[in-house]
Amino acid sequence: MDKRIIVNPNICHGKPVIKGTRVMVSDVLNLLEAGKSFDEIVTQYFPSITKEDIAACIHLANEIVQNEDIQVVAA
Repeated sequence: MDKRIIVNPNICHGKPVIKGTRVMVSDVLNLLEAGKSFDEIVTQYFPSITKEDIAACIHLANEIVQNEDIQVVAA
């Protein structure tokens, strides 16, 4: 895990969150997917996090995808 992202079974049902908050990584990624900028996310949605925290969310998602073995099955 990134030092900014933690997983604790007692916080948000064990989903990855930004350390010191209850902001789930998935919520940040959903906002990015919706086209929100880092500035919008910090100022309008989660003022308790930083742009560096958002970058850590992207980094975590990238690490998961890079390390995932994907099996393609012909239909």
